[in-house]
Amino acid sequence: MTNVLDFEKKKQSGSPITIVTCYDYGSARIISETSIDAVLVGDSVAMVVHGFPSTVYADVEMIACHTAAVHRGLTGKFLIADLPFLAHRKGKRYLMQSIDKLMKAGAQAVKIEGADDILDTIEYVVKSGIPVMGHLGLTPQSYHQLGGFRLQGAEEESANQIEFYAKKLEDAGVFSLVLEMVPAVLASRITNTLTVPTIGIGAGPHTSGQVLVYQDLLGLTKNFEPRFLKKYLNGFELLKIALQQFDEEVKQKRFPTDQHSY
Repeated sequence: MTNVLDFEKKKQSGSPITIVTCYDYGSARIISETSIDAVLVGDSVAMVVHGFPSTVYADVEMIACHTAAVHRGLTGKFLIADLPFLAHRKGKRYLMQSIDKLMKAGAQAVKIEGADDILDTIEYVVKSGIPVMGHLGLTPQSYHQLGGFRLQGAEEESANQIEFYAKKLEDAGVFSLVLEMVPAVLASRITNTLTVPTIGIGAGPHTSGQVLVYQDLLGLTKNFEPRFLKKYLNGFELLKIALQQFDEEVKQKRFPTDQHSY
């Protein structure tokens, strides 16, 4: 996947879209050698890289820095950057300056959480020539208001609201829509209603594609076991074993050997 139009093509052809988060040059190099379609420099970087308790600690400078690093290592993949907490609520001047930084860092699109009173803002950004990915359901930047990281749309009223705003976001011009932690039946209904593709995370198997956090799918985050996550590697334990082996070999004077010496 190399451009925004491929999202629509994949939706039309029924070909699932794969997206992973990425925050550094080295990981971008690895992803470049896979068939993963797109990369998201998510505001989750604040948690998984910087150790903050939520995504609200990410700011434009943090996202731009990591976007630039990923951009330098990424080839042949579509690159999306998260617009961080409150960046779209500080006036149009600040909004466009923020997006300008992210795009010049290498992003080809931005992801904006929510709908409701920011629909006009999203439409303004799209009409300015910037591809926008929407995000509904569990919107981590609003987790205080949502009462934590909880399933959204389980009740009829909230499900109807999510479905309503999904259509509104499509009308505003988003090229795709992330649905996070919503019932599978709701995600399926929205996917079948919209023309643009949906990208699920904890939204069941019937979305147009899936996104996972790089560190999560590789099992690098210990004791993180949400129901929606499948770990494709026990990375935490494997890396710990390798580091422990290095420590032991040095202390036992088994490394370095003549083979590793000049």
